[in-house]
Amino acid sequence: MSSSPSDPHRVVALVLPGVIAFDLAIAAQAFGHQEQADLYRFDVCAPHPGRVATQSPFTIDVASGLEALERADTIVVPGFRPLVDPPREVLEALRAAYARGARIASVCIGAFALAATGLLDGHVATTHWREAAEFRRRFPAVRLNPDVLYVDNGRLLTSAGLSAGIDLCLHMIRQDHGAAAASRVARYLVVAAHRPGGQAQFASQVSEDDGLSATFGWMVGEMHRPLTVAQMARHAGMPERSFARKFRARTDMTPMRWLATQRLLEAQRLLESTPLPVEDIAERTGLGTAANLRLHMARELGTTPTAYRKSRAAGEPLRAS
Repeated sequence: MSSSPSDPHRVVALVLPGVIAFDLAIAAQAFGHQEQADLYRFDVCAPHPGRVATQSPFTIDVASGLEALERADTIVVPGFRPLVDPPREVLEALRAAYARGARIASVCIGAFALAATGLLDGHVATTHWREAAEFRRRFPAVRLNPDVLYVDNGRLLTSAGLSAGIDLCLHMIRQDHGAAAASRVARYLVVAAHRPGGQAQFASQVSEDDGLSATFGWMVGEMHRPLTVAQMARHAGMPERSFARKFRARTDMTPMRWLATQRLLEAQRLLESTPLPVEDIAERTGLGTAANLRLHMARELGTTPTAYRKSRAAGEPLRAS
């Protein structure tokens, strides 16, 4: 890992032949954007430096070889085609990086490369739902769950297709630097700041034109006061049962569960960025009391508000790798 808390975290994307450009761009935008320069140093490497073919009608020039993985704190493996096992030297480099403590994350069908190392054996993982049958056939020792957006096993992380890779990157940023940092990235990517990994892949395919978008914003703006599903449905102009059904189709969560998640994220942001007392933060986020905030943080994050604030002030990750 980085030599000191002030060093930018080194993220390296491993570009395999036939890389899916969108998957690579996700990591580049999440970790390599100029606004992230104080937090991350982003690089790209390939088994052989030089011109690398992509699945799009262009190639990319990669300056670094596998030696870049020796210095990485986090390695991101984008999807690629054809889905052949990477060369032995690639698998050995990934295994060596993991052995020394690096975090390795795959985007979409990049999970095939990670699984080929054997590191995922015995672990739960995910990939694009269309490739689930092939993945199971080739890697029976991996406990595949193709019905979620991403899976976090500590230092081994996998995501489903396309936009789920964004969710995974935001999840890692949230772990590394807190909710405020993840929200900042989400704003310039113009995506939701948080979708839990357990959300169904199919839920993300529901049309955004379902009459709920304005109500999401209203719920966040009104989180400081008690809200009922009936009030939410009234704001959306729907019968309560229709609202609840459409809400779950969009988010794979009940309205109250989604609101509780937003309240906790806002509490994290306030703990990180303000000196407000815990009691005031609980009130502002609609969690009511300091005791209730402590309960939510203990259950969802395994920490207390005071410990969370101290760890963020010290620049510590949310969870040790």
